[in-house]
Amino acid sequence: MQQRRIGDRPVSAIGLGAMPLSTKTDRPSREDAVATVHAALDAGVTLIDTADAYAADESEFGHNESLVAEALASYGASDVLVATKGGHTRQGSDWLLDGSPAHLRRACEASLRRLGVDAIGLYQFHRPDPGTPWADSMGALRQLADDGLVQMVGISNADVAQIDVARSIVGPALASVQNQFSPGWRFSADEVAHCAAHGLAFLPWSPFGGVSAAGSLDATAPAFAEVAAELGVSVYRVTLAWHLAQADVVVPIPGASRPASIQDSAAAADLELSAEQLARLDG
Repeated sequence: MQQRRIGDRPVSAIGLGAMPLSTKTDRPSREDAVATVHAALDAGVTLIDTADAYAADESEFGHNESLVAEALASYGASDVLVATKGGHTRQGSDWLLDGSPAHLRRACEASLRRLGVDAIGLYQFHRPDPGTPWADSMGALRQLADDGLVQMVGISNADVAQIDVARSIVGPALASVQNQFSPGWRFSADEVAHCAAHGLAFLPWSPFGGVSAAGSLDATAPAFAEVAAELGVSVYRVTLAWHLAQADVVVPIPGASRPASIQDSAAAADLELSAEQLARLDG
């Protein structure tokens, strides 16, 4: 598979977003979830995105991280970059925020235990917390890197100004930005360009528009459906190829809960779109 880089680490151009394996109301069985991760690895995926808060509710906090660790161990994979996140908490099934340095330290240490590693490959701040100054959260991430608990740092749901503050505080350990971006949600275009200018990987989350919108992508993104019909591939494969064409720092992380889904997504790394097709998709 085509390779891209996160920091100094080469990764597959298409990653796996593991969230649907733990948060969907009709999530797969543990056996089927592990099979989906294994299918991704078989297809050449070497980046898996997870988070401590990816679970049905508070009672199973950390479910997704434990699942990913189990799948990697049973496969015998050793060259996969696992990107996890901290900063979200759960109260019942509600999603809350805690970006305080104390919480991020505890969250990182718990993620280390669940993932069974000495240092997390890419540790991402899940979302800005209005109750904690952004600079304080960034300082906590810098400390995690300085202490050797994380190899690289990422931020998520950040604007250009927040990216620059993170660059100034976290320094060279800052490797990525993960924001929402899709055919129907292009409001992070400035952040994509900013990441490209500064050598930061950009990981678009919900690259198809989210779980509720992905099934209707043909209807909501007709230009993408037209190109898919021309090429004889799925609209999802075209969408991911379009993401890759935005900048060479873009590494999409499509979610999947079935082996067939991630296999189709992984094939997007080898799909070439013409200049004319890209112009239509960008229009």
